[in-house]
Amino acid sequence: MKITAVNTHLLSAKLSQPFAYSRARYDTRTAMLVEIVTDQGLVGWGECYGPARITKAVVEELGQMLIGEDALRSEFLWQELYARLRDHGQKGVVIQGLSGIDIALWDLRGKYFGVPTYQLLGGATRTEVQAYATGLYRRDSGDPLHYLCEEAAGYIEQGFQAMKLKVGFGVREDAAVTRAIRNTIGEDAALMIDANHAYDAIAAIRLGREVEELDIGWFEEPVPPEDLAGYRAVKAAIDIPVAGGECEFTRYGFREVLTQQAMDIIQPDICAAGGLSECKKIADMAQAFGVRVNPHVWGSGIGIAASLQWMATVPTHTPTSLQPVQPLLEFDQTEHPIRQAIIAEPIVQQKGWVQIPNGPGLGIEINRDA
Repeated sequence: MKITAVNTHLLSAKLSQPFAYSRARYDTRTAMLVEIVTDQGLVGWGECYGPARITKAVVEELGQMLIGEDALRSEFLWQELYARLRDHGQKGVVIQGLSGIDIALWDLRGKYFGVPTYQLLGGATRTEVQAYATGLYRRDSGDPLHYLCEEAAGYIEQGFQAMKLKVGFGVREDAAVTRAIRNTIGEDAALMIDANHAYDAIAAIRLGREVEELDIGWFEEPVPPEDLAGYRAVKAAIDIPVAGGECEFTRYGFREVLTQQAMDIIQPDICAAGGLSECKKIADMAQAFGVRVNPHVWGSGIGIAASLQWMATVPTHTPTSLQPVQPLLEFDQTEHPIRQAIIAEPIVQQKGWVQIPNGPGLGIEINRDA
């Protein structure tokens, strides 16, 4: 099955209401999709996380190297593309571009053999995953203590039993908002916080100690991704599990995270860390180190579907337990006009759970009109 074309699709949609986290504000959502066409009429789809225009250029460059290659040799092609750009792109946008290509190749492989991609990765450990709501961003106006609590209550009404709050706006304000959210959702729902690496270790430790009593599921990206010493300092100083890794790349990057014991939970993004090929290796490696894996997911329906295919195979966190702890799906609830529009059947949650698609490849069909 020979590759005849590698196409890119950069989609963009304005938001009805901008929202912000600690380091940036969004008034537009984008998606950079990869379409790989073969001589047998099969088409595979992938998605890149990162700056869409830059990853588009990366995929177009890498795509030229794929024409005429056998689409089923996904492992060989990953290694070949990585090696060709190793001098310039061991991390960052090159790997994000490679991720979208790799996902599309795995989609093709599943379609060629007529099975879900997870079947070719070793078979499913689970058929559904618990989802947590990612939202609780800041708005341009209004009192966050009011609108964030109202939003959090809405997630509980929708059936979510877990959610993640954006912090990084100052230790005192973060602590007050976290306390208000906990009081709103009650003791039974899980609550995580995410600073998007807005703090240094000193401030992150202060915040962690302020909110420890609120039963926080994890403190995500407390410090910048390259500051593994800072991660270790935060991890040693607070009782909240420390998470990160959405800005880390490939098994080589996560090898450093794991050997330095910098995080309790790693969060590779399948559309950034190297695709299905790499994330399978990363999850297996994490199990050997006794570190939990909960993927970062921030994209369209293609990225969500790919993440679910991978999550079907991620080892349980407590493999010898009679009640094993399972990985959680990050389920973005912010406005994203592209997210569900581009797939024929939306991926939805029911009482906080999401079914893993079981059709061929990623298990989704693309709405080309959208």
